[in-house]
Amino acid sequence: MTDLPIVEKHTCGCGEHDDLPVIDARTISHAIRHAAILGAVDSLQPGSALALVAPHNPLPLLAQIQQAHGDSIEISYLEEGPEAWKLKLARV
Repeated sequence: MTDLPIVEKHTCGCGEHDDLPVIDARTISHAIRHAAILGAVDSLQPGSALALVAPHNPLPLLAQIQQAHGDSIEISYLEEGPEAWKLKLARV
């Protein structure tokens, strides 16, 4: 059985991103984690976004996203640790 990312609606109660699909990186095998997330980011259409939940501040992943997409992906932190980091990744 393969480890596939769990995608669910994010419902933290803040109201800012309740309609965002959520990718929980903690559920994806480390061997394919970055590739799976990069694939999801690649599939974002202009004006769409997703929420990413990570077990740490995903700076190496964010550098990869910036290298691949430049300014066409906006990244904002929704929560910063210590248990999980939640980010919004939006295609502009």
